[in-house]
Amino acid sequence: MGPVLGDDVTVASPQSVLRLLRSRGRLRGPVALMGPAFVAAVAYIDPGNFATNVTAGAKFGYTLVWVIVVANLMAMLVQYLSAKAGVATGRDLPELCREHLPRPVSRGLWVQAEIIAMATDLAEFVGAAVGLNLLFHVPLFPAGLITAVVAFGILALEQRGYRRFELAIVGLLLIVFLGFLYDLVIVGADPAGVAGGLVPGLAGDDSLLLVAGIIGATVMPHVVYLHSALTKARVTCRDDAERRELLRFQRLDVVVGLGAAGVINLSMLVIAASLFNRTGHADVDSIEAAHAGLGQLVGGGAALAFAVALLASGLSSSSVGTYAGQVVMQGFIRRSIPLFLRRGLTMLPALVVLGLGLPATDSLVISQVVLSFGIPFALVPLLLLTRRADIMGPFVNNRVTNAAAGGIAAMIIALNVYLLYVTFLA
Repeated sequence: MGPVLGDDVTVASPQSVLRLLRSRGRLRGPVALMGPAFVAAVAYIDPGNFATNVTAGAKFGYTLVWVIVVANLMAMLVQYLSAKAGVATGRDLPELCREHLPRPVSRGLWVQAEIIAMATDLAEFVGAAVGLNLLFHVPLFPAGLITAVVAFGILALEQRGYRRFELAIVGLLLIVFLGFLYDLVIVGADPAGVAGGLVPGLAGDDSLLLVAGIIGATVMPHVVYLHSALTKARVTCRDDAERRELLRFQRLDVVVGLGAAGVINLSMLVIAASLFNRTGHADVDSIEAAHAGLGQLVGGGAALAFAVALLASGLSSSSVGTYAGQVVMQGFIRRSIPLFLRRGLTMLPALVVLGLGLPATDSLVISQVVLSFGIPFALVPLLLLTRRADIMGPFVNNRVTNAAAGGIAAMIIALNVYLLYVTFLA
């Protein structure tokens, strides 16, 4: 039996799988090699992003535009390193941690990764429930149960082949993109304000929590682990030359997929800044208030597009988060549980939040801050492992890459330490 091509084509000859995919044509060939970064990109536009970006735009106008741009550039480098680790080693990041780090360290990373997975799921699950509530006025707790059923259906596609799962996720990503494109066209933007927001600056300590939240909602720890799993055996390469060629397409995949996510995130903040901050509605600090404000100030079409985008975001990112949790457990401790059981366990905190009637947007923002604290625990091992020639071979990081990734890790750690100081000591 030869290597498997896609989901349903088996190659009986020793011909290169990469060559066969490339032979599909100038457009179909590259498209067949892309996909993992789009799955990762969904996690970068989850409902936590709605909460942090809308709040940032409403309160501080265009001031924090630079944070979204910087966070997205950081995400591109981080996700490419994860993809490269999978292609170069045939292992995902949790597996590499288990094989090359001390066992107590690896087990500790697994425990914190599971905690981060719950924080991730909280944002995604609650966000989808709020989307159903806004669209159909379903009470939040029943909306949460409906969300679970739909998420189960999306996860079932992964059992039938990765390409079906990827296409479903890309379709939901497209819905989110079109929803915010519509709202941006209707609301408009101030180009000078956006340009001014590219200059780094803060609006006092109050904005620091949102900076941490934006970064936590953008550079997502669980998809740092997941991306390497999506690329490690997706296309079988015969030698380093083919791996190098495949990595060129992974770079394109990351730029396009994460670039689309960055545009969506920027659109969220720009819409909130242009509509709410400019008109004196800076107190809009919840998803529900943003939806109501769009309806009152712009019209029902804009509010509908926002709610549909929120629902699509929550459903897609929730499924991706559950898949990532399975990769984490399998890689770190060589154990796995059925995806549907994991889905049931990780949604419990979200159902508690919905059942108790806790503020949805506040819960989302806090979950994103928790994610920000989890980033170094994924990023530092990724950097330490991809800079080792005995692991990466000819694909080891160069000095510039190491410096850039090290700077990203240092920035995030420093931000988190400062946030702790301001919150508890200042």
